[in-house]
Amino acid sequence: MVHIVVDPESEPFWAGLLVGELRLQRCAACQRAIFYPRSVCPHCFAADLSWFTAAGTGTVYSVTVPHRAFGEFAEQAPFIVALVDVDEGVRMMTRVLAEPGSVQIGDRVRLAPNSLGGAETGEPGSVYACFEPVG
Repeated sequence: MVHIVVDPESEPFWAGLLVGELRLQRCAACQRAIFYPRSVCPHCFAADLSWFTAAGTGTVYSVTVPHRAFGEFAEQAPFIVALVDVDEGVRMMTRVLAEPGSVQIGDRVRLAPNSLGGAETGEPGSVYACFEPVG
């Protein structure tokens, strides 16, 4: 089973997914959104970061369909993996929950948190960020 390590820096991100929200950090100094969670801004190195709830929508920047996978993902292949440019200005690598071949570069997507192992435990880290096509 996939095990996600939830540390104090990333806990708000994972807790947001439990309630269907995409929570990102924003730097107070340069005002840029940040993903993945961390303690220092990667753009200006300031340490004054806060959390906000993003709209949860974005645009597919790149997409691929793995036909072979490992571990518990082996039975799920083929599936869609994409780089999504989230509207707030970060790029996330994520799965897109759709039929392989149905998602293209430029498609609009929205957050669709997915539980690990098929059963949500209610603990941060029991769901992960996936997206689904809009419309």
